[in-house]
Amino acid sequence: MYAFLLSTAVIFVAELGDKSQLMAMTFAVRYRVRDVLIGITAATALVHLASVGIGYFIGDAFADYQGAISVIAGVAFLGFGAWTLRGDELTDEEADKARTSQGAAILAVGVAFFLAELGDKTMLATITLATQHGWLGTWIGSTVGMVAADALAILVGALLGRKLPENVIKYGAAALFFLFGVVLVVDGLMM
Repeated sequence: MYAFLLSTAVIFVAELGDKSQLMAMTFAVRYRVRDVLIGITAATALVHLASVGIGYFIGDAFADYQGAISVIAGVAFLGFGAWTLRGDELTDEEADKARTSQGAAILAVGVAFFLAELGDKTMLATITLATQHGWLGTWIGSTVGMVAADALAILVGALLGRKLPENVIKYGAAALFFLFGVVLVVDGLMM
């Protein structure tokens, strides 16, 4: 129970103001809140399960690969930014389907969050907590803490999405993806 409570609190605080919250807001503008929350929860559970496994079995040796993981995630984010700017040419019927397609939204959000969290401070914090506390409580607590912090951002994004024009959303999302991509690549190269 101690590992659960500690992990929940530490990861919730670490996630506040993180790029993941900005991503959650961006996705909540484009997709249903439920789908964004499901995608974030699935990606977070997977990343944090890997994190506690790394912390439990490998410990500090993971730090040797952090730079390469950050560069790979950054390049993927640059690709997401280009894809967002390019856009997809859909018929009106296809566009309606895309907006309501639960699977596509969950997959897009899940993949983006999974890549964003690789080597992120919350992943590293979870690894560290798992080296010192039980893996199950750390995994569940870190997942709950991150999803709770991102849920706040999802609510803000959903409210903003009702008020912003589609071009502002498109260019803002692309700019955030490019910004995150550059930051991740630079961080990775500096390690």
